[in-house]
Amino acid sequence: MTAKIIFASNKLENINDQQIKQMVDKQGLGQFISAQRTAQGAMGQTMYVCTTKGDYVLKGNPLYEGQLKEEKYFIEQLHKHTDIPVPVPYILDESEDIFGWNYAIMPRLSGYHLTDKQLYEKLPYEEKVKIAERIAHTLTAFHQWRVRDCGELNPLTCSITPFQEGYQAWLYKRIYFWLQDATKYSLILPKDIAWVQHILDTSQSAFAAFSSPCFVMGDFKPGNFLIDHTKTEGWKVSGVFDFTNAYFGDPLSDLIKLVTLYIDKEEESIALHLMKTYINGCMHSYEKTEIKQRLMVHMLHQRILDWGCAKAINKVDWDNDLAFFIWASRYTEKVADFVDKIDNPSCLHQ
Repeated sequence: MTAKIIFASNKLENINDQQIKQMVDKQGLGQFISAQRTAQGAMGQTMYVCTTKGDYVLKGNPLYEGQLKEEKYFIEQLHKHTDIPVPVPYILDESEDIFGWNYAIMPRLSGYHLTDKQLYEKLPYEEKVKIAERIAHTLTAFHQWRVRDCGELNPLTCSITPFQEGYQAWLYKRIYFWLQDATKYSLILPKDIAWVQHILDTSQSAFAAFSSPCFVMGDFKPGNFLIDHTKTEGWKVSGVFDFTNAYFGDPLSDLIKLVTLYIDKEEESIALHLMKTYINGCMHSYEKTEIKQRLMVHMLHQRILDWGCAKAINKVDWDNDLAFFIWASRYTEKVADFVDKIDNPSCLHQ
């Protein structure tokens, strides 16, 4: 289920303090002090809870059967096999006696979101580069969890269900589906379709050569991780959470949302450093051409999703008259250019 695109949510509604107090008492988390809705993440499924024992995050009203059990599995495995901070212990209550649905309660992690303007925009360039480097190391650590097959986790058995027709077919079908879906809300021209098809056709051999599936967070973005600064370590990723979209596939896809963010912020040299650190760290078994082609397809996939969503809800923040292929090609060409520059030792300062 995790590999499916989810736009809707079962938000937390009509929760009262008495219910939260009952939950806190049941889990032995001290005495209830306060609770408030979270501003970001988890599609309205989360709430901050403060008690005499600490600060927590309540997550509930699952989107599908097994969502929280699945997330618990991912978090516990990542905690076991990496040193990346994740919210443990992840306490899962599968009963529905308090809220009418099952829920999880986990520690609230410390730090700041990368999109915190009061923090990020005041940082010197060198510190932004260091943060990007730490992000790359975080993804590298996650992606050491390698598996035999690309697929989704079955939350009931905690085993991988391989994609029926293989990873490439699964990914390409998603792209075709969301491109077709975008025609409901926007004008998709024959030139757009031909451009998409060309990228997919020229990347087939790269995906055929892909042979190292691993854990993929699936939604690695600033809203789902925190950064913090300490005197001993400097900047670091201080927490990662929300694994609802995790699956097993091509790790390069986890780079896309951060690279897009840096491109949009006109911080392309930082995007380049992120990619350089990551690719030099764990992509030694693949040719640059293969890496470039896979990244272009993943960027195309995300651009189609973002285009269709923005058009559907009338929140386009670019020239609304641009053809899709013109708008999206800026990003696919950028990510390809970054890969070409990785061997250049002076590329960070371009």
